Amino acid sequence: MGLLDYYRQFEGMTEEEVNVELRAEAAERKRKALMRVDTLDLSQTTWPELPHPSIVNAITFVARRGLNRYPHIGAGSQLRDELAARHEVEPERIILGNGAAELLSSAARALIEPGQRLLSPWPSYPLFPLMGRRAHGRSVPVSGGVDELLTAVAAEPGARVVAIASPNDPTGELLSTAELARLLDGLPGDVAVLLDESLVEFADAQPRDASLALLTDHPRLFVFRSFSKAWGLAGLRVGYAIGGPGARELLAELEPDLGVSEVSQAGALEALRSCSELIARRIATVAHERAAVIEGLRARGFEVTDSQANFVWAAHPSIDGSELSARLARAGILIAPGDALGEPRHTRIALRDAAATTRLLDALDKSL
Repeated sequence: MGLLDYYRQFEGMTEEEVNVELRAEAAERKRKALMRVDTLDLSQTTWPELPHPSIVNAITFVARRGLNRYPHIGAGSQLRDELAARHEVEPERIILGNGAAELLSSAARALIEPGQRLLSPWPSYPLFPLMGRRAHGRSVPVSGGVDELLTAVAAEPGARVVAIASPNDPTGELLSTAELARLLDGLPGDVAVLLDESLVEFADAQPRDASLALLTDHPRLFVFRSFSKAWGLAGLRVGYAIGGPGARELLAELEPDLGVSEVSQAGALEALRSCSELIARRIATVAHERAAVIEGLRARGFEVTDSQANFVWAAHPSIDGSELSARLARAGILIAPGDALGEPRHTRIALRDAAATTRLLDALDKSL
């Protein structure tokens, strides 16, 4: 209907009749709008909110000033210095990369020779098996904790790397500092441990930098962190690795050939300097909703692993993960089924705010 046709339909009608018609149309539009519910995506581990305006401003300023240039390779990095001060380590013990995943893969390639083994707990981060294969080695999944890992390493003469995510994706489990120390003490001296702590900001069971205290006495430990999760900057692809006092030579092998873009560094640096309180509130929200979701799921008969991440790993005795995911999808809620990780009974459910928790539990009551 064209604009003229729209107005011609009111010819011959009184003003009151026109108003009644317009009010009815408005009411119908309102009814349809209220019926429309946006999809709630609880399938991702990244943070859903848009970045803080100060981060966008910092990125924009650097982009306009020097997007045409390569980053200054080898130059002093404000971001690295800021991270070193934050973690109370020497700057030369930190390297930057285009995400923690890139640095983890580079470490596997630097450490593993053809035919050697990379061991990791399972289920865990799907990148770990790929890291071993891309380094022309073999990946060995291990079910269990530290004892099972130590047994597996002893049984694998070619064991070279143990890769661990803590908190673990998808289970959310945290490897305590005491258990990590026990693992390090029990491993042969030529086996390195790659500790992926991309989700560590969400953990509250121990101090956030507890693992870093082990670096001095365990030169084969390397810790990897990311700005992709709690910091909500996944699109910038910024991660970093921290090693012990004598790890500089190996760390240098992990650095990207062309460095990390100045745009990405500017965004991460601004986040560190001006958004710490925002991130703290975000983390507090996750901790509160984590307890509420775990309690709500267990009350509905779910088996739920104790989580220290921004998601929970759950299974219901009467329905497998794929079917539950499909039912919730029909209610406009997306969760991640565990099929890809060899755990078809389970689902990984991300945590958001109180409104998301209420909507999730209500949808579960209808789906079950």
